[in-house]
Amino acid sequence: MSSANEALQAQQQRLNEFFRLLPLTLEIAGLPKSELGKPFTEGQLEVRILTIKTAYKLARQLVLEVMRG
Repeated sequence: MSSANEALQAQQQRLNEFFRLLPLTLEIAGLPKSELGKPFTEGQLEVRILTIKTAYKLARQLVLEVMRG
């Protein structure tokens, strides 16, 4: 198997892991939905992105801890 193919498979695996953890991640983040017709500001979006990144790390850590027993 070529190195490029292995890199692509690893990337796909990480993406699949992200999508599998997304529901748990969003629950941990606890972010409210935007009001109808009132989009988030750029600053609010940046904060939400950081919150989701942190929540993803926590969700991944939780799953790993559960797997260890």
